Amino acid sequence: MIIEARKISRSYGRTPALRDASLSVTAGEILAVMGPSGSGKSTLLHCLAGIFTPDSGEVWFDGRRLDTMGDDPRTRLRRTAFGFVFQFGQLVPELTVTDNVALPLLLGRTKRKDAYKQAAGWLERLGLAEVGGRRTGELSGGQAQRVAIARALVTGPRVLFADEPTGSLDSLTGEQVMELLVGLAREEGTTVIVVTHDARVAACADREVMVCDGRLTDPYGVPDSHVTYAIDDDHAAGSYAVRDVHVTGSHADKGVR
Repeated sequence: MIIEARKISRSYGRTPALRDASLSVTAGEILAVMGPSGSGKSTLLHCLAGIFTPDSGEVWFDGRRLDTMGDDPRTRLRRTAFGFVFQFGQLVPELTVTDNVALPLLLGRTKRKDAYKQAAGWLERLGLAEVGGRRTGELSGGQAQRVAIARALVTGPRVLFADEPTGSLDSLTGEQVMELLVGLAREEGTTVIVVTHDARVAACADREVMVCDGRLTDPYGVPDSHVTYAIDDDHAAGSYAVRDVHVTGSHADKGVR
């Protein structure tokens, strides 16, 4: 497992956002976290990424406990091992497109020449070479999200966190952006955790989980702690097939199989 959450909870004041959520993500997996607005899915992502600290429970990344790390090592980890794509890109408007993509490398003390060479390479790869000198405000929504993807992947992160990456785009552009993101992640071997309420986005993932009222459930609405999956895993074919689902406890009589 590259990332694991163990019974994490998080509240805002007296309002619970996550309730005893447990989740394991394997290296190279593309996981979709679905749920309506306010369900707690973005809070889950932020806890997994070390942006938020859960009130209780544990978060682990690659054998290291993330939630008890100090601010400085956690920041370094996010800078080197994690990439982020947000709904509105969060690009720096005062900088050019190339500057935005090179920025994470420069913050990581990569030599300026090398940082801009890598940034230019990613822009070329994403079909954006011609807009490298523009300000981000001159871009279309789809172009801006492709720049955000380039910025997220330029450091070679092990995990990419995407929070509603197509939420501000029309359906066609959103599909194109997701196909691009997933394709690049598979090429790079990057684990992806994407938060969405769009079933078309979730369909690009290897696996889906649901968040409802702060609780993680399987797609049938049964809490994960009551469900055991038997999975046939064929890495060579790049496929995963659920062979059997066994429901225990009080949920066993609800007809979920």
